[in-house]
Amino acid sequence: MAVSDHVNLAQFIAGVERRNPGQTEFVQAVHEVAQDIFGYIEDKEKYHEYQILRRIAEPDRVVSFRVCWEDDNGSIRVQRGWRVQNNNAIGPYKGGLRFHPSVTESVLKFLAFEQTFKNSLTGLPMGGAKGGSNFNPKGKSDHEVMRFCQSFMTELYRHVGDDVDIPAGDIGVGAREIGYMFGQYKRITNRFAGVLTGKGLEYGGSQIRTEATGYGAVYFLQSMLEHVGDSVAGKRVVISGSGNVATHALEKINQLGGKVVTLSDSGGFIYDPDGINDDKLAWIKHLKTVKRGRIAEYAEHFGGATYHHGERPWGVACDLALPCATQNELLSDDATTLVANGCIAVSEGANMPTDLAGVQVFKRAKILYAPGKAANAGGVAVSGLEMSQNSAKISWQEAELQSLLIEIMHGIHARCVEYGGGDGDTYVDYVRGANIAGFVKVADAMLAYGVV
Repeated sequence: MAVSDHVNLAQFIAGVERRNPGQTEFVQAVHEVAQDIFGYIEDKEKYHEYQILRRIAEPDRVVSFRVCWEDDNGSIRVQRGWRVQNNNAIGPYKGGLRFHPSVTESVLKFLAFEQTFKNSLTGLPMGGAKGGSNFNPKGKSDHEVMRFCQSFMTELYRHVGDDVDIPAGDIGVGAREIGYMFGQYKRITNRFAGVLTGKGLEYGGSQIRTEATGYGAVYFLQSMLEHVGDSVAGKRVVISGSGNVATHALEKINQLGGKVVTLSDSGGFIYDPDGINDDKLAWIKHLKTVKRGRIAEYAEHFGGATYHHGERPWGVACDLALPCATQNELLSDDATTLVANGCIAVSEGANMPTDLAGVQVFKRAKILYAPGKAANAGGVAVSGLEMSQNSAKISWQEAELQSLLIEIMHGIHARCVEYGGGDGDTYVDYVRGANIAGFVKVADAMLAYGVV
């Protein structure tokens, strides 16, 4: 095979932009990975010859479809659905479904690209995918959500399967939505198969799947701190979000002796200088999962807490920060403020919550900074364990799964240290480590297959 001329990073990104016009989130995700991979593969001719990074940055397929459903008033509503299957070099496609008005093809392509590296880092045999719709479940009745999910699965079922592509939940897709979609899949196919993860325990779900992403982000944070002889205990922590990831990250921080003082939603953030203890956390979980209320109600209910409308929590002085809401919620000015206020570690519970400029602020300051593809891999790790349980028709106990989750997160940390450590420097570039470690496994599998 003829060796292709090498392109530099700028030329590579220009090509990605040209092939994906207007898809800023996807280009950002590729750029963040490519700036580390280019240095690593500079003297590794096979990766250039077989155009490995170019191929990983081109999804295997993008499926787009119409989703029609009827609301409670009898009106016909039309949404758009997608499934982006990015890469299955190391296993069947795996990645969540997101229902949110902000969902676009660009967002899902970025998430599927990130998922490819994240899944690789877990050490489990899972490829990368993502999907979803611009449907907004907020304010919808259970019957409206059911009708939408059934319509969505009526198309999606053609493209997924327990050895092909196994979706899970994400923003806007929890146990309720997974149940409706799994029921529709079962009805259409007449198969009881592990085609979705995040299922209820009654029908093939796994213990600790709900907690896994939030817990995993804290386990990774704990590993980073232990690596430099420190711990979570006694630390003041700011967390964004108030959904599944944020609340379980808070729960684990409390168990490890830290004090969380913020949570947020799309309207703003609450600040509780006394800390959000387990009783307050239970109140928040009821607010969000049962009442489906807004975080502002916390400040109305608990004395001493304040609500900051339209703001994010990064101006609150802290030792540790966990962005657990959504992409690009932590910008360069926010990162500068966190560093100036004494933050020593950031562990991302969301996917790409820090923009490229913010990442550079953290790297220049040499604080402990864990990118989402490493820190929030706990959720997909337990999803992978759920797949194993479904295949074997067994259920593991919570203690065993907790142990496996901790082991997987420690393993991801070790791989990041292996590829992200500097010569003669104790600083670990966790972004570089995660990108290269995730790339190597996928790239070597692709080389083994030839040009496919």
